[in-house]
This record gives sequence, C-alpha cells and structure tokens, in this order.
Amino acid sequence: MRGLAKVVVAGVLALGLAGGPLAHAQDKKGDDKGAAKSDYDLTPFPADASIKQVTHVAGKTLNYTATVGSLPVRDDKGKKIGEVVFTAYTLDGPRDPYRPVTFAFNGGPGAASVYLNLGAIGPKRVQFGAEGDSASAPVRLDDNPGTWMDFSDLVFIDPIGTGFSRALVGDDEAKKAFYSVKPDIAYLSRIVFDWLVKNGRMASPKYVVGESYGGFRAPRIAHYLQTELGVGVNGVVMVSPFLDAKAEADGDFSPMPWVITLPSMAAANLEKQGRLTPEAMAPIEAYARGQYALDLLKGRTDPAALEAMVQKVAGYTGLDVALVRKLGGRVDIGTFLRESHRNQEKIGSVYDSNVTGYDPFPWSADRQSGDPILNSIIAPTTSAMVDFVTRTVGWKVDGRYNALSNRVNELWEDGWYRDAESVTDFRKAVANDPKMKVLIVHGYDDLSCPFFTSRLIVDQMPPMGAPGRVQLKVYPGGHMFYSRPDSMAALRRDVMALYGVG
Repeated sequence: MRGLAKVVVAGVLALGLAGGPLAHAQDKKGDDKGAAKSDYDLTPFPADASIKQVTHVAGKTLNYTATVGSLPVRDDKGKKIGEVVFTAYTLDGPRDPYRPVTFAFNGGPGAASVYLNLGAIGPKRVQFGAEGDSASAPVRLDDNPGTWMDFSDLVFIDPIGTGFSRALVGDDEAKKAFYSVKPDIAYLSRIVFDWLVKNGRMASPKYVVGESYGGFRAPRIAHYLQTELGVGVNGVVMVSPFLDAKAEADGDFSPMPWVITLPSMAAANLEKQGRLTPEAMAPIEAYARGQYALDLLKGRTDPAALEAMVQKVAGYTGLDVALVRKLGGRVDIGTFLRESHRNQEKIGSVYDSNVTGYDPFPWSADRQSGDPILNSIIAPTTSAMVDFVTRTVGWKVDGRYNALSNRVNELWEDGWYRDAESVTDFRKAVANDPKMKVLIVHGYDDLSCPFFTSRLIVDQMPPMGAPGRVQLKVYPGGHMFYSRPDSMAALRRDVMALYGVG
C-alpha cells in the first residue's frame, strides 16, 4: 500500500539520512538483561509462537508451520531501539537445502505486510479490495489458491510502527532510525539477515517481494543485501511498485505525470465496456509516449494540436469533451475518479478506479470523502490478522495492531516524496548479479502506482544479460489486482516461472 502521504499533500489519494547501518543482535529467548532500558515502559513481547496448519493449492495438500515472533533492532552502541514482528510459514517435512525462502514487505510508508500475507501470497486469505467488498463482511480465512507456499517458504515483515512492530525510543530518535528512506532499508535488510541466521537458512535460495512502497524497498533491499551484508538474492518481485517520485513531479511543465496516468484511465474506460485487452491497450500506450507527449510540450502554440489532443483524451477516458478541453487535455487523478462515476453519485478508488464507493457529498465542489478501497480494507485485514496472531497462533501480545499507520506516515522524513527513487539501486542490483531475475507486476486500473511508469523505466534500462531477466506483466484490476481470481492466478503462474517451477 502506498499513497498515504499524498492524501495530505495532494488531496487525491487516501493512501536513511541519519546515522549508519544499525547493529543488531539476537535475543536469547526474550532475555535481554544486558540491553539498556527502553525509553518506554512496555510489556515485553512474548517468545515466538508456532502452530501446525494445512492448506491446499493446485491439487496438493501442504502441511506447514506458522510462526509469529520478533527480532530486535539495535543502535551502534547495542541499545535495543525497536522490535520487528514477523509472520513466517515454513513447509513441514525433511529440510530441503534448496527450498527458497521469500521475504515480503508492504509499503505506505506505514503499511503492515498483511496485504501480501492475507490477500496475495500467504497460505490463507481474506477477501478485500474488489467491487462490492464490505468492511463488515465476516472475517474468514480460507485456503489461498494463489499462495506461493508450495514452492517457497514465506516470511512477512512488519516495519517499525506497523502491525505490532514498535519503536522503543522517542519520536525524534525513531525518525532518524526508522522513519527515513535510507535507515528503513538498512534495518529491514538486517532483519532479513538476522532471520536467515536465526533459522539456519543462509544457504537457501532467497527472494524479496514488495508491494507499493514495498516495491520501492525491494530492489534497494536486494542491493543492500548484496553489497553490505553479503547475501545474494535470486529474484525480486515488485507488486504495483512505486519506483520514482520524479516521474510524477512538476505537471505544470513536464508532460510525464499526464503521460503515465492516461493509459490507466483509458484501461478503466475499456474495462467498463468489456474491451480491455493488451491489443486494445497497445495503440493507447503508443499514443501516450508519442503524440500525446509531443502535443503537451507544444502547449498553446498549436491550437489544432491541442484540440486534437482534447478529442483523443476524451475518447480514451470516456469523459466529457468540454471538461477535457477545460483541463487542457490534462486529466488529473482526482477529477477522473469523481467524474467517471458522477452519474451514479459514486467515487472511484485511486487503487482501482473501477472499484467505487458512495459520494457522501456529491454536490460539493471538492471531494470530502476518503478512498473507497482504503476505507473498506482496514477492518477485515486488521480483524483477520489480530485473530490469527493472538487466537490461532497464540502469540498473546499487549498492543495495538496497525494495518495502516497514519502516525508512521506523519513522522516519515520530510520531503521524501519529491525525489525518492529506487531505479538506481534496481539497475545496480541487476548489474551486480547476472543470474538474479526481476518480475514487475501491475494492475491496469491502478492510479496510485500507474503501470506505465514501470513500462517506461524498464524500457530505458540497458540490456544486461539474458533477455527476459527483467519482465513487466500487467493484469486486469488495480493496485491489489490479486483481489480478482483470474489476475491472482496469472500472478502465480508468472512467479512460478521466475522461481523456475511449474
């Protein structure tokens, strides 16, 4: 999940710079007598807890162990300054030294890993994120037909301030240690390292998957593991990733913000007509990166080109020509989400513009409601995860669970959104290891992290090694396209190909 900061900054979405790499150490069964006292008087976390479970996928019965526990984060003086909670699923039976282990991160910043866990790739899932889903629907965990459990063990990591993970220091120190781009990558990479050591899995094939801002994290974590911690990564999967803030900057001058969002708007319009296919999208993508960009750069110097652009954009988006003309052919996300569904007095979600909610103030000049998907997923994901952790697994913790933490988002490094990018480390990580593979996956209807940004980024990368090492796949749906069964199945097939199984 990504976009929390843009709620405040742009009003459109609902949704390390200080110090060096953090030193970590293993707790001894919760015994931490030698560490300095926390800044807070908090109830200690319980010891790791495990439970045997069963799931079924692709005609197979999988017996596995689910473990919930925590790992410490220490500063360079050995003081424990935070505790990161993880949920791990490991296949039962004889240990296979070549069985992969996958580390999963969500985004925000401020999102727990519950969305990938209970929505996309974990052995169990709860339904959320699709049209018609309800915040008050029964919370029931069912076998996940899209799980990766049959070909990889899975470790879901909640960054500090999300899930049950917590800082043990005040806000000022926490901002420097956790709530900033570079320290975030450093301590989370070390958590991966520590889990591997603690569980004797350093020799296993290793994969990193991240969604949204977690997709921003994934290539940077892979690069940090490669270059700072001596851990090779076999593959990286980026789910609806946010990769480069600059691509969306300066829409008054640069054509790029409009170029990257037009294809997703057009895809949503095609989908409503039942005509969304890769073949239907090809000329739209060609127009966006070609004539549309050229006509935007012309500005008001060519009235005929401007009018042709208005007609083209109105046709692609399904919006009224007069409105598009008033906007100069530049349809902003907020306008599209509201105008596309105004006749139904509903609003589209930035995460999937064809998932709608009622507009409580349809006659207001400005939107006055939250995002339909964001408003509907907090309850089912929080309730399902807390019940699983505390009742099913029996990890009895005293604390609040944050599926999405506004507090983390508020504390995050000032101005990070203006120039944060992962493309540099992405390229370096691919160059460093000629055998590492990358899969980037998006939903067509996602306006939070539009697929066309990744398309342009990948197309600008130099060829490095065998063709197909870096792939981009786009599926029907939005940010959480895996809420749709067919798109989840397509993701599973593409990931299995990346892992070399099938």
